[in-house]
Amino acid sequence: MHRILKIIPGVAFACCFAATAAFAHAFLDHAVPGVGATVSGAPSELTLTFTQSLAPAFASVQIATAAGAPVSSGKATADPSDAATLHVRLAQPLKPGAYKVTWHVVSIDTHRTEGAYAFTVAP
Repeated sequence: MHRILKIIPGVAFACCFAATAAFAHAFLDHAVPGVGATVSGAPSELTLTFTQSLAPAFASVQIATAAGAPVSSGKATADPSDAATLHVRLAQPLKPGAYKVTWHVVSIDTHRTEGAYAFTVAP
């Protein structure tokens, strides 16, 4: 009986770590242009890759100038070969300056996350 009582806490501890993976959220893993990056040349699209597969119908990505003026862009679309990646086409080349990208996504396990990052287009 004492042996079983010693095993139960170990099993419970292991189950807690196994459950955290199932309840994880999709966080931004990397982006192009990169977080905090300075790029030489205006990108034609943004690419955001997350830590989990997404439900693209519930994803949104906006881009704005440093002053807060919205930048015209297309709707965020899923990458056909990677369910964790979104692409956002820009309506026109970005002028030199700082930009803020704001995103919110829903992972396939239905958890919503959001965030923002900045990058700069060099003159």
